[in-house]
Amino acid sequence: MIYKLQFAELLPYWDILLRGLAFTIVLTIVSTVAGIALGTAGASARTFGPTWLNRLMGAYVELIRNTPFIVQLFFIFFGLPASGLKLSETTAAVLAMTINLGAYSTEIIRAGIQAVPRGHLEAGASLAMTRLQVLRYVVLKQAFQKIYPALSSQIVIVMLGSAVVSQISAEDLTYAANFIQSRNFRAFEVYLVVAVLYLLLAVITRAVLRWAGRLVFPKA
Repeated sequence: MIYKLQFAELLPYWDILLRGLAFTIVLTIVSTVAGIALGTAGASARTFGPTWLNRLMGAYVELIRNTPFIVQLFFIFFGLPASGLKLSETTAAVLAMTINLGAYSTEIIRAGIQAVPRGHLEAGASLAMTRLQVLRYVVLKQAFQKIYPALSSQIVIVMLGSAVVSQISAEDLTYAANFIQSRNFRAFEVYLVVAVLYLLLAVITRAVLRWAGRLVFPKA
């Protein structure tokens, strides 16, 4: 028996696919901004903070990096309501992705901070700069320049991992694919199209991040 491809069966659902694609893009952007902010704070705390804060952030990083993302997502969406904190599907998805990216970016950014020559920190201190000013004006720009490729790759990984949020009915691209194939039963065509869309998203995201990197960190 030869399977006949019928992509025309997907045309009535193009708006659902577009909504799912838009949701995935927005979810990735919001989670990336929040996750990197969390990672920057975590890396700074681990490098310059007191011992207790370093240990606390270290425990957070180890917990997130050594548990599956889907378990983290389920805990936030299904577990937290048991303690009285009920979140919408979208809020839970953003929170889970932010916490996940925050843990990974903490270690990536911390590696960049540690790669900054010690003399640069001492030079900033000799100019009567506060620790916060040294971190902001001396350390972080150099750190981000060093770890930008690794951080970019992690952002793409998180974007692709966002497909998991469909398991809590967050209306992303994978949720749209599941919905469409449950209506027209054209699973092969639907998931092939969605796979191509994720591939394009990954390629475009990498290209945008490379462009942003050249803009922010021009080569001398």
